[in-house]
Amino acid sequence: MKQSKNILTDKEMELVSMLMQDCKSTSDVQTKLKRLFAGTIEQMLEAEMDEHLGYEKHSSYGDNSGNSRNGYNHKNIISDYGESNIAIPRDRNGQFEPKVLEKWQTRTNEIEQKILAMYAKGMSQRDIESNLRDIYGAEIPQTLISKITDKILPEVNEWQNRPLESIYPIIYFDGIVFKSRKDSQIINKCVYTVLGIDMEGQKDILGIWISENESATFYASICSDLKKRGVSDIFIACHDNLKGLGEAIGAIFPKTKQQLCIVHQVRNSAKFVPYKDRKEVCADLKKIYGAVNIEDAEYAKEEFREKWDKKYPSIMRSWDRNWAELSTFFEYPQEIRKLIYTTNAVEGYHRMVRKFTKTKAIFPTDDSIRKVVYLSAKEIQKKWTMPVRDWGLVYSQIMIYFEDRLTA
Repeated sequence: MKQSKNILTDKEMELVSMLMQDCKSTSDVQTKLKRLFAGTIEQMLEAEMDEHLGYEKHSSYGDNSGNSRNGYNHKNIISDYGESNIAIPRDRNGQFEPKVLEKWQTRTNEIEQKILAMYAKGMSQRDIESNLRDIYGAEIPQTLISKITDKILPEVNEWQNRPLESIYPIIYFDGIVFKSRKDSQIINKCVYTVLGIDMEGQKDILGIWISENESATFYASICSDLKKRGVSDIFIACHDNLKGLGEAIGAIFPKTKQQLCIVHQVRNSAKFVPYKDRKEVCADLKKIYGAVNIEDAEYAKEEFREKWDKKYPSIMRSWDRNWAELSTFFEYPQEIRKLIYTTNAVEGYHRMVRKFTKTKAIFPTDDSIRKVVYLSAKEIQKKWTMPVRDWGLVYSQIMIYFEDRLTA
């Protein structure tokens, strides 16, 4: 038979016995706990007042001391037990400032943490307000919920500007679009994410940047930011051929090899192919990127050209134009190829972000986007406890292919 995990001391058992008296339901227990919570806070406030005045209540030491008790103020406090009315002692000189319950405090830290946790899980401010009303019987307006979540903005800024590792073997660039308000209009805002794999094989979100428009200048600012935060070298950068991004990476990190996402290239190639040909076209494209080496890939490319160029000439034009960056992964063994031929790592992260943010149709400000994406990233990264698959093999290959840059 299993023993109870909640082993109580004698004093705790005595308290439980007191709570059980006249309790017929969990609601009765909750009510008693609520009174106990309020009574405990009031006793702590009385002890603080004793400390402040230098003498206990009703003590003769208070005679002619220059200050004394002067009744009570009452305040409603929202806690895990619901809303409680607390009597706060005051002194005649108006100097008493309690620590256990600060002057403007109307809720316990636990409530704030629950609000942030609900916000991080993707709940809207309206849903949070409704949940708090249902659970605690307390009215917390959406404006207050917004102010509570705003408290994490300094934390977001600190995270965004934190120092980074000096070397990242692999990084991924990608963006996710949100709807936002600007000048009474609804516009698209793209949040660009840089996901890095460090020398230990651990994934990490290096930062998030928000922009309305793609431009080489904007991407250069992202790369410059990474460099200022301590990144001295990136071995391979994987991205979806975002306009101007390749040039920006080359300007800030000139030694970095760039690999365009094969999955996106195939998807774009098949976009305008009729359904009757699409399966065959994709199978022939797979012969190119699935080749054993660059020579076989180029041979498969020419075969594709002979077969399909008259019907779909734009496909090979695109592959030819981007071939230098599409074929980078052929330079490395299979274990590295699996990591760099697609940006699926960062796209998978964005799919999880979308799950956390699906209830938020429109964001009022950039800061509101930053808050929810940061909190989502924190939740997602809790699961990133292990290195990427086969990292031992990948690391040993990196040590060979990039030896000169590791010892520089």
